[in-house]
Amino acid sequence: MSTVRKASPSRRAQNKLDKRERIRKAAFELFVKHGFDATTTKAVARRAKIASGTLFLYAKDKRDLLFLVFGERLRSTVDAQMATLPRQAALLDQLMHVFGGLFRMYGEQPELSAAFVKHLPGAQGPNADSVNGLTLSFLHQVSMLVQSAQTRGEVDAEVPPMVAAGNIFSLYFGALMTWLSGFATLEAALEPGLRDALSLQIRGLSPR
Repeated sequence: MSTVRKASPSRRAQNKLDKRERIRKAAFELFVKHGFDATTTKAVARRAKIASGTLFLYAKDKRDLLFLVFGERLRSTVDAQMATLPRQAALLDQLMHVFGGLFRMYGEQPELSAAFVKHLPGAQGPNADSVNGLTLSFLHQVSMLVQSAQTRGEVDAEVPPMVAAGNIFSLYFGALMTWLSGFATLEAALEPGLRDALSLQIRGLSPR
Protein backbone atom coordinates (compact mmCIF):
# COMPACT_ATOMS: atom_id res chain seq x y z
CA MET A 1 0.00 0.00 0.00
CA SER A 2 1.34 3.42 -0.94
CA THR A 3 2.40 5.69 1.91
CA VAL A 4 2.33 8.82 -0.26
CA ARG A 5 -0.17 11.26 1.18
CA LYS A 6 -2.43 12.91 -1.35
CA ALA A 7 -3.51 16.51 -0.97
CA SER A 8 -7.11 16.89 0.12
CA PRO A 9 -9.57 18.40 -2.37
CA SER A 10 -9.75 21.58 -0.29
CA ARG A 11 -5.94 21.85 -0.20
CA ARG A 12 -5.69 21.29 -3.95
CA ALA A 13 -8.34 23.93 -4.55
CA GLN A 14 -6.48 26.40 -2.34
CA ASN A 15 -3.22 25.65 -4.14
CA LYS A 16 -4.91 26.40 -7.46
CA LEU A 17 -6.28 29.67 -6.12
CA ASP A 18 -2.87 30.65 -4.77
CA LYS A 19 -1.21 29.85 -8.08
CA ARG A 20 -3.87 31.79 -10.00
CA GLU A 21 -3.30 34.81 -7.77
CA ARG A 22 0.47 34.62 -8.29
CA ILE A 23 -0.08 34.56 -12.04
CA ARG A 24 -2.51 37.48 -11.90
CA LYS A 25 -0.15 39.55 -9.78
CA ALA A 26 2.88 38.73 -11.93
CA ALA A 27 1.03 39.57 -15.15
CA PHE A 28 -0.20 42.88 -13.76
CA GLU A 29 3.25 43.91 -12.52
CA LEU A 30 4.96 43.04 -15.82
CA PHE A 31 2.25 44.60 -17.98
CA VAL A 32 2.57 47.84 -16.01
CA LYS A 33 6.38 47.81 -16.05
CA HIS A 34 7.04 46.74 -19.64
CA GLY A 35 3.71 47.20 -21.42
CA PHE A 36 1.32 44.55 -22.71
CA ASP A 37 3.02 44.04 -26.08
CA ALA A 38 6.54 43.68 -24.65
CA THR A 39 5.59 41.20 -21.93
CA THR A 40 5.85 37.48 -22.70
CA THR A 41 3.99 34.59 -21.13
CA LYS A 42 7.36 33.04 -20.25
CA ALA A 43 8.27 36.13 -18.26
CA VAL A 44 4.96 35.99 -16.42
CA ALA A 45 5.45 32.30 -15.60
CA ARG A 46 8.98 32.96 -14.39
CA ARG A 47 7.85 35.82 -12.12
CA ALA A 48 4.97 33.70 -10.79
CA LYS A 49 7.47 30.86 -10.14
CA ILE A 50 5.60 28.28 -12.18
CA ALA A 51 6.40 26.23 -15.28
CA SER A 52 5.56 27.90 -18.58
CA GLY A 53 3.16 25.11 -19.48
CA THR A 54 1.34 25.45 -16.17
CA LEU A 55 0.42 29.04 -16.97
CA PHE A 56 -1.78 27.87 -19.85
CA LEU A 57 -3.94 25.93 -17.42
CA TYR A 58 -5.04 29.34 -16.11
CA ALA A 59 -5.05 31.45 -19.27
CA LYS A 60 -5.44 30.59 -22.95
CA ASP A 61 -2.85 33.11 -24.11
CA LYS A 62 -1.40 36.52 -23.28
CA ARG A 63 -4.66 38.28 -24.10
CA ASP A 64 -6.46 36.00 -21.69
CA LEU A 65 -3.91 36.95 -19.03
CA LEU A 66 -5.02 40.54 -19.54
CA PHE A 67 -8.59 39.45 -18.84
CA LEU A 68 -7.42 37.65 -15.71
CA VAL A 69 -5.90 40.93 -14.54
CA PHE A 70 -8.91 43.09 -15.34
CA GLY A 71 -11.62 40.65 -14.31
CA GLU A 72 -10.88 41.14 -10.63
CA ARG A 73 -10.45 44.90 -11.06
CA LEU A 74 -13.82 45.17 -12.78
CA ARG A 75 -15.56 43.04 -10.16
CA SER A 76 -14.21 44.98 -7.20
CA THR A 77 -14.91 48.35 -8.85
CA VAL A 78 -18.52 47.53 -9.72
CA ASP A 79 -19.11 46.07 -6.25
CA ALA A 80 -17.74 49.22 -4.62
CA GLN A 81 -19.79 51.56 -6.81
CA MET A 82 -23.00 49.62 -6.27
CA ALA A 83 -22.40 49.50 -2.52
CA THR A 84 -22.09 53.30 -2.41
CA LEU A 85 -24.85 54.03 -4.93
CA PRO A 86 -26.97 57.10 -4.06
CA ARG A 87 -30.28 55.22 -3.89
CA GLN A 88 -32.51 58.30 -3.93
CA ALA A 89 -30.65 60.05 -6.77
CA ALA A 90 -31.95 60.37 -10.32
CA LEU A 91 -31.09 57.59 -12.78
CA LEU A 92 -28.56 59.76 -14.62
CA ASP A 93 -26.66 60.52 -11.42
CA GLN A 94 -26.72 56.86 -10.39
CA LEU A 95 -25.33 55.77 -13.74
CA MET A 96 -22.61 58.43 -13.65
CA HIS A 97 -21.69 57.24 -10.15
CA VAL A 98 -21.23 53.69 -11.44
CA PHE A 99 -19.50 54.54 -14.71
CA GLY A 100 -17.38 57.20 -13.02
CA GLY A 101 -15.86 54.49 -10.83
CA LEU A 102 -15.07 52.38 -13.88
CA PHE A 103 -13.48 55.30 -15.70
CA ARG A 104 -11.34 56.08 -12.64
CA MET A 105 -10.23 52.45 -12.55
CA TYR A 106 -9.21 52.65 -16.22
CA GLY A 107 -7.44 55.93 -15.52
CA GLU A 108 -5.16 54.30 -12.94
CA GLN A 109 -3.35 52.42 -15.73
CA PRO A 110 -4.46 54.08 -18.98
CA GLU A 111 -2.10 52.28 -21.37
CA LEU A 112 -2.91 48.86 -19.97
CA SER A 113 -6.61 49.73 -19.85
CA ALA A 114 -6.50 50.76 -23.51
CA ALA A 115 -5.05 47.35 -24.39
CA PHE A 116 -7.82 45.64 -22.41
CA VAL A 117 -10.63 47.60 -24.08
CA LYS A 118 -9.03 47.05 -27.49
CA HIS A 119 -9.05 43.28 -27.02
CA LEU A 120 -12.57 43.04 -25.58
CA PRO A 121 -14.50 42.34 -28.82
CA GLY A 122 -14.37 38.66 -29.73
CA ALA A 123 -12.03 37.67 -26.90
CA GLN A 124 -11.81 33.96 -26.08
CA GLY A 125 -10.45 31.97 -23.17
CA PRO A 126 -11.53 31.10 -19.62
CA ASN A 127 -10.80 34.56 -18.26
CA ALA A 128 -12.46 36.27 -21.21
CA ASP A 129 -15.50 34.09 -20.53
CA SER A 130 -15.41 35.22 -16.91
CA VAL A 131 -15.36 38.88 -17.98
CA ASN A 132 -18.28 38.20 -20.32
CA GLY A 133 -20.14 36.73 -17.36
CA LEU A 134 -19.35 39.85 -15.34
CA THR A 135 -20.74 41.94 -18.20
CA LEU A 136 -24.02 40.02 -18.17
CA SER A 137 -24.26 40.44 -14.40
CA PHE A 138 -23.54 44.15 -14.78
CA LEU A 139 -26.28 44.49 -17.40
CA HIS A 140 -28.69 42.92 -14.93
CA GLN A 141 -27.63 45.39 -12.25
CA VAL A 142 -28.16 48.32 -14.63
CA SER A 143 -31.57 46.92 -15.56
CA MET A 144 -32.46 46.95 -11.86
CA LEU A 145 -31.56 50.64 -11.74
CA VAL A 146 -33.88 51.19 -14.70
CA GLN A 147 -36.66 49.29 -12.90
CA SER A 148 -36.20 51.48 -9.82
CA ALA A 149 -36.38 54.55 -12.04
CA GLN A 150 -39.65 53.20 -13.43
CA THR A 151 -41.14 53.00 -9.94
CA ARG A 152 -40.11 56.63 -9.40
CA GLY A 153 -41.77 57.67 -12.64
CA GLU A 154 -38.51 58.64 -14.37
CA VAL A 155 -38.73 55.92 -17.00
CA ASP A 156 -41.83 54.84 -18.91
CA ALA A 157 -43.35 51.66 -17.46
CA GLU A 158 -43.50 50.06 -20.93
CA VAL A 159 -39.72 50.22 -21.43
CA PRO A 160 -38.07 46.74 -21.21
CA PRO A 161 -35.39 47.22 -18.53
CA MET A 162 -32.85 44.84 -20.09
CA VAL A 163 -33.18 46.52 -23.48
CA ALA A 164 -32.62 49.89 -21.85
CA ALA A 165 -29.63 48.46 -19.96
CA GLY A 166 -28.17 47.24 -23.25
CA ASN A 167 -28.53 50.70 -24.76
CA ILE A 168 -26.91 52.28 -21.71
CA PHE A 169 -24.00 49.84 -21.84
CA SER A 170 -23.51 50.59 -25.55
CA LEU A 171 -23.20 54.29 -24.74
CA TYR A 172 -20.64 53.48 -22.05
CA PHE A 173 -18.60 51.34 -24.43
CA GLY A 174 -18.91 53.98 -27.14
CA ALA A 175 -17.48 56.55 -24.73
CA LEU A 176 -14.53 54.24 -24.11
CA MET A 177 -14.04 53.98 -27.87
CA THR A 178 -13.85 57.77 -28.25
CA TRP A 179 -11.00 57.70 -25.74
CA LEU A 180 -9.28 54.69 -27.30
CA SER A 181 -9.53 56.25 -30.78
CA GLY A 182 -7.94 59.47 -29.57
CA PHE A 183 -11.02 61.63 -30.09
CA ALA A 184 -11.20 62.55 -26.40
CA THR A 185 -9.27 62.22 -23.18
CA LEU A 186 -10.54 59.65 -20.72
CA GLU A 187 -11.89 62.47 -18.56
CA ALA A 188 -13.69 64.17 -21.46
CA ALA A 189 -15.12 60.86 -22.64
CA LEU A 190 -16.86 60.64 -19.26
CA GLU A 191 -17.69 64.32 -18.75
CA PRO A 192 -19.34 65.66 -20.85
CA GLY A 193 -19.26 62.78 -23.35
CA LEU A 194 -20.99 59.94 -21.55
CA ARG A 195 -23.13 62.20 -19.36
CA ASP A 196 -24.62 63.98 -22.38
CA ALA A 197 -25.25 60.68 -24.20
CA LEU A 198 -26.94 59.14 -21.16
CA SER A 199 -29.02 62.27 -20.59
CA LEU A 200 -30.32 62.05 -24.16
CA GLN A 201 -31.06 58.33 -23.77
CA ILE A 202 -32.96 58.85 -20.51
CA ARG A 203 -34.97 61.63 -22.10
CA GLY A 204 -36.08 59.13 -24.72
CA LEU A 205 -37.06 56.63 -22.01
CA SER A 206 -39.15 59.14 -20.07
CA PRO A 207 -42.94 58.79 -19.82
CA ARG A 208 -44.83 60.49 -22.63
